[in-house]
Amino acid sequence: MYKISLFAMLLILPRVLTDVTFKVEGGSKIGIVGRTGAGKSTIATAFFRLVEPCAGRILIDGIDISTIGLRDLRQGLTIIPQDPTLFQRSLRFNLDPFEEHTDKEIFEALRRVHLIDSPTSSGLVQGENINVFHNLETPISEGGNNLSQGQRQLLCLARALLRLPRVIFMDESTASIDNETDYHVQRTIRKNFQNSTILTIAHRLRSICDYDKILVLDAGKVIEYDSPYALMSNDETVFSDMCRKSGEFETLLAMAKAAHVHNSLVDDTT
Repeated sequence: MYKISLFAMLLILPRVLTDVTFKVEGGSKIGIVGRTGAGKSTIATAFFRLVEPCAGRILIDGIDISTIGLRDLRQGLTIIPQDPTLFQRSLRFNLDPFEEHTDKEIFEALRRVHLIDSPTSSGLVQGENINVFHNLETPISEGGNNLSQGQRQLLCLARALLRLPRVIFMDESTASIDNETDYHVQRTIRKNFQNSTILTIAHRLRSICDYDKILVLDAGKVIEYDSPYALMSNDETVFSDMCRKSGEFETLLAMAKAAHVHNSLVDDTT
Protein backbone atom coordinates (compact mmCIF):
# COMPACT_ATOMS: atom_id res chain seq x y z
CA MET A 1 0.00 0.00 0.00
CA TYR A 2 2.88 2.36 0.86
CA LYS A 3 4.63 1.66 -2.44
CA ILE A 4 1.51 2.47 -4.42
CA SER A 5 1.11 5.79 -2.60
CA LEU A 6 4.77 6.69 -3.21
CA PHE A 7 4.43 5.92 -6.92
CA ALA A 8 1.37 8.11 -7.14
CA MET A 9 3.31 10.96 -5.55
CA LEU A 10 6.10 10.62 -8.06
CA LEU A 11 3.66 10.86 -10.93
CA ILE A 12 2.56 14.35 -9.98
CA LEU A 13 6.03 15.87 -9.57
CA PRO A 14 6.57 18.87 -11.89
CA ARG A 15 8.63 18.38 -15.04
CA VAL A 16 12.25 19.48 -14.84
CA LEU A 17 12.22 20.63 -18.49
CA THR A 18 9.16 22.15 -20.15
CA ASP A 19 8.80 22.97 -23.86
CA VAL A 20 12.58 23.05 -24.34
CA THR A 21 13.35 23.32 -28.05
CA PHE A 22 16.70 24.18 -29.59
CA LYS A 23 18.77 23.10 -32.59
CA VAL A 24 22.52 22.50 -32.60
CA GLU A 25 24.47 22.43 -35.84
CA GLY A 26 27.00 19.63 -36.21
CA GLY A 27 30.41 20.64 -34.88
CA SER A 28 29.02 23.59 -32.93
CA LYS A 29 30.13 24.53 -29.43
CA ILE A 30 27.19 25.36 -27.15
CA GLY A 31 27.44 26.77 -23.64
CA ILE A 32 24.58 26.01 -21.22
CA VAL A 33 24.01 28.34 -18.26
CA GLY A 34 21.34 28.97 -15.66
CA ARG A 35 20.70 29.00 -11.95
CA THR A 36 20.84 25.87 -9.81
CA GLY A 37 17.80 23.77 -10.64
CA ALA A 38 17.27 25.38 -14.04
CA GLY A 39 17.53 21.98 -15.75
CA LYS A 40 21.08 22.12 -17.14
CA SER A 41 22.22 18.66 -16.04
CA THR A 42 18.87 17.13 -16.96
CA ILE A 43 19.60 17.90 -20.61
CA ALA A 44 22.73 15.74 -20.42
CA THR A 45 20.97 12.87 -18.63
CA ALA A 46 18.19 12.99 -21.21
CA PHE A 47 20.67 12.62 -24.08
CA PHE A 48 22.18 9.55 -22.43
CA ARG A 49 18.66 8.28 -21.67
CA LEU A 50 19.34 8.04 -17.96
CA VAL A 51 15.85 9.51 -17.82
CA GLU A 52 13.25 9.03 -20.53
CA PRO A 53 11.19 12.03 -21.71
CA CYS A 54 7.49 11.90 -20.98
CA ALA A 55 6.91 13.98 -24.11
CA GLY A 56 8.88 15.30 -27.06
CA ARG A 57 11.91 13.90 -28.89
CA ILE A 58 15.68 14.26 -29.05
CA LEU A 59 17.05 13.91 -32.55
CA ILE A 60 20.67 13.34 -33.54
CA ASP A 61 21.25 13.51 -37.28
CA GLY A 62 17.48 13.28 -37.67
CA ILE A 63 17.26 10.02 -35.70
CA ASP A 64 15.07 9.82 -32.61
CA ILE A 65 17.44 8.54 -29.90
CA SER A 66 14.60 6.63 -28.22
CA THR A 67 14.71 4.23 -31.19
CA ILE A 68 18.43 3.48 -30.72
CA GLY A 69 19.81 0.77 -28.44
CA LEU A 70 21.40 2.20 -25.31
CA ARG A 71 24.80 0.67 -26.09
CA ASP A 72 24.91 2.13 -29.59
CA LEU A 73 23.67 5.51 -28.38
CA ARG A 74 26.17 5.85 -25.55
CA GLN A 75 29.09 4.70 -27.68
CA GLY A 76 28.55 7.80 -29.80
CA LEU A 77 28.40 10.17 -26.81
CA THR A 78 30.91 11.17 -24.17
CA ILE A 79 30.42 13.07 -20.95
CA ILE A 80 33.21 14.73 -19.00
CA PRO A 81 31.69 15.30 -15.55
CA GLN A 82 32.82 17.54 -12.74
CA ASP A 83 33.98 14.48 -10.80
CA PRO A 84 35.28 11.96 -13.40
CA THR A 85 34.67 8.25 -12.91
CA LEU A 86 37.88 6.20 -12.67
CA PHE A 87 38.28 2.49 -12.03
CA GLN A 88 40.52 0.68 -9.56
CA ARG A 89 42.59 -0.73 -12.37
CA SER A 90 45.65 0.34 -14.36
CA LEU A 91 46.12 3.68 -16.06
CA ARG A 92 45.90 1.84 -19.38
CA PHE A 93 42.51 0.32 -18.51
CA ASN A 94 41.12 3.69 -17.47
CA LEU A 95 42.15 5.18 -20.79
CA ASP A 96 41.46 2.24 -23.09
CA PRO A 97 39.23 -0.35 -21.35
CA PHE A 98 38.47 -2.24 -24.58
CA GLU A 99 42.12 -2.37 -25.73
CA GLU A 100 41.42 -0.55 -28.99
CA HIS A 101 44.52 1.68 -29.10
CA THR A 102 48.29 1.33 -29.28
CA ASP A 103 50.66 2.61 -26.63
CA LYS A 104 51.74 5.34 -29.04
CA GLU A 105 48.16 6.56 -29.44
CA ILE A 106 47.59 6.53 -25.67
CA PHE A 107 50.78 8.47 -24.96
CA GLU A 108 49.87 10.98 -27.65
CA ALA A 109 46.51 11.56 -25.95
CA LEU A 110 48.30 12.08 -22.62
CA ARG A 111 50.65 14.56 -24.27
CA ARG A 112 47.79 16.52 -25.81
CA VAL A 113 46.19 17.05 -22.41
CA HIS A 114 49.60 17.99 -20.93
CA LEU A 115 49.89 15.09 -18.51
CA ILE A 116 53.25 14.21 -20.10
CA ASP A 117 55.68 16.41 -22.03
CA SER A 118 56.26 14.04 -24.93
CA PRO A 119 54.88 10.66 -26.01
CA THR A 120 58.43 9.34 -26.38
CA SER A 121 60.06 11.23 -23.51
CA SER A 122 62.46 9.23 -21.40
CA GLY A 123 62.41 11.76 -18.57
CA LEU A 124 60.19 10.39 -15.82
CA VAL A 125 60.67 13.18 -13.32
CA GLN A 126 58.67 16.38 -13.00
CA GLY A 127 60.36 18.47 -10.33
CA GLU A 128 60.92 16.10 -7.41
CA ASN A 129 58.07 13.76 -8.27
CA ILE A 130 57.93 10.81 -10.66
CA ASN A 131 55.45 11.38 -13.45
CA VAL A 132 53.22 8.31 -13.09
CA PHE A 133 51.62 8.90 -16.48
CA HIS A 134 54.70 7.60 -18.30
CA ASN A 135 53.83 4.10 -17.06
CA LEU A 136 50.56 2.75 -18.43
CA GLU A 137 50.56 0.00 -15.78
CA THR A 138 50.41 2.55 -12.97
CA PRO A 139 47.62 1.43 -10.61
CA ILE A 140 44.77 3.87 -10.12
CA SER A 141 43.13 3.71 -6.71
CA GLU A 142 39.38 3.56 -6.19
CA GLY A 143 37.80 6.73 -7.55
CA GLY A 144 41.23 7.94 -8.66
CA ASN A 145 42.07 9.09 -5.15
CA ASN A 146 45.81 8.81 -5.81
CA LEU A 147 45.49 11.56 -8.42
CA SER A 148 44.67 15.22 -8.01
CA GLN A 149 41.32 16.61 -9.14
CA GLY A 150 43.04 18.29 -12.08
CA GLN A 151 44.80 15.07 -13.10
CA ARG A 152 41.54 13.12 -12.98
CA GLN A 153 39.92 15.77 -15.15
CA LEU A 154 42.71 15.69 -17.74
CA LEU A 155 42.76 11.89 -17.70
CA CYS A 156 39.05 11.86 -18.53
CA LEU A 157 39.74 14.32 -21.33
CA ALA A 158 42.51 12.07 -22.69
CA ARG A 159 40.05 9.16 -22.69
CA ALA A 160 37.66 11.27 -24.77
CA LEU A 161 40.49 12.16 -27.16
CA LEU A 162 41.09 8.48 -27.86
CA ARG A 163 37.42 7.96 -28.66
CA LEU A 164 36.87 11.20 -30.63
CA PRO A 165 33.10 11.07 -30.06
CA ARG A 166 30.69 13.00 -32.25
CA VAL A 167 28.91 14.58 -29.26
CA ILE A 168 30.57 15.64 -26.00
CA PHE A 169 28.91 16.91 -22.84
CA MET A 170 30.98 18.77 -20.26
CA ASP A 171 29.03 19.03 -17.02
CA GLU A 172 30.71 21.84 -15.04
CA SER A 173 33.87 19.83 -15.63
CA THR A 174 36.29 22.62 -14.75
CA ALA A 175 34.46 23.95 -11.70
CA SER A 176 36.92 22.47 -9.18
CA ILE A 177 40.27 22.83 -10.94
CA ASP A 178 42.76 25.67 -10.97
CA ASN A 179 42.91 28.32 -13.68
CA GLU A 180 46.05 26.91 -15.29
CA THR A 181 44.54 23.44 -15.66
CA ASP A 182 41.32 24.97 -16.95
CA TYR A 183 43.35 26.85 -19.56
CA HIS A 184 44.92 23.59 -20.76
CA VAL A 185 41.53 21.86 -20.83
CA GLN A 186 39.93 24.60 -22.90
CA ARG A 187 42.87 24.84 -25.32
CA THR A 188 42.86 21.08 -25.83
CA ILE A 189 39.11 21.06 -26.46
CA ARG A 190 39.29 23.78 -29.09
CA LYS A 191 42.26 22.22 -30.87
CA ASN A 192 41.35 18.54 -30.82
CA PHE A 193 37.55 18.44 -30.92
CA GLN A 194 36.95 20.78 -33.84
CA ASN A 195 34.68 18.28 -35.58
CA SER A 196 32.77 17.23 -32.47
CA THR A 197 29.59 18.83 -31.22
CA ILE A 198 30.18 20.11 -27.68
CA LEU A 199 27.60 21.10 -25.08
CA THR A 200 29.20 22.60 -21.98
CA ILE A 201 27.33 23.21 -18.75
CA ALA A 202 29.42 26.16 -17.64
CA HIS A 203 30.67 27.23 -14.25
CA ARG A 204 33.31 29.64 -15.56
CA LEU A 205 31.83 32.01 -18.11
CA ARG A 206 35.20 32.63 -19.75
CA SER A 207 35.18 28.95 -20.77
CA ILE A 208 32.23 29.50 -23.11
CA CYS A 209 32.38 33.15 -24.19
CA ASP A 210 33.98 32.21 -27.50
CA TYR A 211 31.49 29.39 -28.18
CA ASP A 212 29.07 29.47 -31.10
CA LYS A 213 25.94 29.88 -28.98
CA ILE A 214 24.78 30.19 -25.39
CA LEU A 215 21.66 28.40 -24.15
CA VAL A 216 20.20 30.14 -21.08
CA LEU A 217 17.77 28.09 -19.00
CA ASP A 218 15.47 29.21 -16.21
CA ALA A 219 12.99 26.99 -14.37
CA GLY A 220 13.28 24.31 -17.04
CA LYS A 221 12.63 26.64 -19.98
CA VAL A 222 14.84 28.17 -22.67
CA ILE A 223 14.83 31.95 -22.19
CA GLU A 224 17.77 32.86 -24.47
CA TYR A 225 19.67 31.14 -27.27
CA ASP A 226 22.10 33.17 -29.35
CA SER A 227 25.79 33.89 -29.85
CA PRO A 228 27.68 35.15 -26.77
CA TYR A 229 28.46 38.45 -28.49
CA ALA A 230 24.83 39.07 -29.45
CA LEU A 231 23.65 38.34 -25.91
CA MET A 232 26.35 40.44 -24.27
CA SER A 233 25.69 43.35 -26.62
CA ASN A 234 22.15 43.56 -25.25
CA ASP A 235 22.09 44.94 -21.70
CA GLU A 236 18.65 43.45 -21.13
CA THR A 237 19.62 39.79 -21.56
CA VAL A 238 20.07 37.45 -18.63
CA PHE A 239 23.43 36.30 -19.97
CA SER A 240 24.72 39.88 -20.17
CA ASP A 241 23.70 40.38 -16.54
CA MET A 242 25.49 37.18 -15.53
CA CYS A 243 28.67 38.35 -17.23
CA ARG A 244 28.51 41.76 -15.53
CA LYS A 245 28.04 40.17 -12.12
CA SER A 246 31.10 37.95 -12.73
CA GLY A 247 33.34 41.01 -12.40
CA GLU A 248 35.14 40.42 -15.68
CA PHE A 249 32.64 41.72 -18.21
CA GLU A 250 35.15 43.55 -20.39
CA THR A 251 37.36 40.46 -20.70
CA LEU A 252 34.40 38.25 -21.55
CA LEU A 253 33.08 40.75 -24.08
CA ALA A 254 36.48 40.95 -25.78
CA MET A 255 36.58 37.14 -26.05
CA ALA A 256 33.04 37.04 -27.45
CA LYS A 257 33.76 39.80 -29.96
CA ALA A 258 36.97 38.14 -31.18
CA ALA A 259 35.09 34.87 -31.73
CA HIS A 260 32.28 36.74 -33.51
CA VAL A 261 34.72 38.45 -35.89
CA HIS A 262 36.53 35.17 -36.55
CA ASN A 263 33.29 33.33 -37.30
CA SER A 264 32.16 36.13 -39.61
CA LEU A 265 35.38 35.91 -41.60
CA VAL A 266 35.05 32.13 -41.85
CA ASP A 267 31.45 32.46 -43.07
CA ASP A 268 32.53 34.99 -45.72
CA THR A 269 35.12 32.60 -47.16
CA THR A 270 32.83 29.56 -47.31
